[in-house]
Amino acid sequence: MSDFAAVDVIRAKRDGQVLSDAQIDWVVDAYTRGVVADEQMSALAMAILLRGMTPAEIARWTAAMIASGERLDLSGIGRPTADKHSTGGVGDKITLPLTPLVAACGAAVPQLSGRGLGHTGGTLDKLESIPGWRASLSNAEFRDQLRDVGAVICAAGAELAPADRKLYALRDVTGTVEAIPLIASSIMSKKIAEGTGALVLDVKVGSGAFMKDAGQAAELARTMVELGRSAGVRTVALLTDMNTPLGLTVGNAVEVAESLEVLAGGGPPDVVELTLALAREMLDAAGLPDADPVETLRSGAAMDVWRAMIRAQGGDPDAPLPSASESELIRAETDGVVRAVDAYGIGLAAWRLGAGRARKEDPVSFGAGVVLRVRPGDSVRAGDPLCELRTDDAERIPGSLDQARSAIQVSSGPAETRPLLIDRIA
Repeated sequence: MSDFAAVDVIRAKRDGQVLSDAQIDWVVDAYTRGVVADEQMSALAMAILLRGMTPAEIARWTAAMIASGERLDLSGIGRPTADKHSTGGVGDKITLPLTPLVAACGAAVPQLSGRGLGHTGGTLDKLESIPGWRASLSNAEFRDQLRDVGAVICAAGAELAPADRKLYALRDVTGTVEAIPLIASSIMSKKIAEGTGALVLDVKVGSGAFMKDAGQAAELARTMVELGRSAGVRTVALLTDMNTPLGLTVGNAVEVAESLEVLAGGGPPDVVELTLALAREMLDAAGLPDADPVETLRSGAAMDVWRAMIRAQGGDPDAPLPSASESELIRAETDGVVRAVDAYGIGLAAWRLGAGRARKEDPVSFGAGVVLRVRPGDSVRAGDPLCELRTDDAERIPGSLDQARSAIQVSSGPAETRPLLIDRIA
């Protein structure tokens, strides 16, 4: 690989030029090896944010990120593979019931997940509230569990797209998180490297989502679908609403409990609706269009896979989940209709209660969170409970009270009504 000067690559993108394949291959590899410094990659990331990238540049950048590490081979699993990725939201526990459900329908689900940061929750944090469960698996353990159980939810190994790990941390502190080429390549490099044959993307839109604007979310979805296709992965994206939290729980253990309700055949209607919609997409993309996820939930087969998956990773599916030591109810101050439950506000309240983290190294409280007692459209009378705040530290309650109270709007007017499923991009 011929060497370039990092400053020349930065200048080229700064001036709006299209980077060559050789430039992209070199700068990603050199950054991974430490030859290109953080401040130089920061400048390039800002240039990409401001100048953008062509589809060909994004595809090459993604390929270079994949090439920085291993690519898993899942061809010996014995059944078709399908994965799901969500861009993150509030109360987004969908991975928990979805993974065993799709596995129970005949696919293998290699689900590499992450931790929460700020107001958005992380799947690994939720699962770590189950006593004994572990997030880190070797590649051999990952493949064995996928073959034997059909479902794995775990942390991405250090050998998968290591360039992304370095760049992700850098983007977070340099104001370049919003660059669509960098978001798309970050997500897709890991998903393609994990070796899945089909991928369904859940791109969230709204106050509690990373993308507030539907047009930007659709652009991100189209970019990722094209990246998947060009890499030989059958890829489809759903745009889904994230103005209201998913379900009635926001936190860690409380979301696991709600996921178990879904696996037992109950659960909030919106969580069930999105779980089934994503399951149908995953099964169709995996070549299993005749599988019936509704019947699989009803039969208890998905719950059986859940229990096997938790046990395989050291967890006890029968152990009681952590519960917070302190709680406080927020009650309606007037009669009326719940007009809106703002996802961002509820997410911040849960974070302030200890359910989330401000920095990646911060611990989380497994029992902390918000349990909603109402949904938009519900009629309430003065004094009725709107939500319950839970925490292990009573001093956290005052800081979250106003946040949660202002997120739940009660008035005499009609409630905001939005469809959960906004669009499908394939």
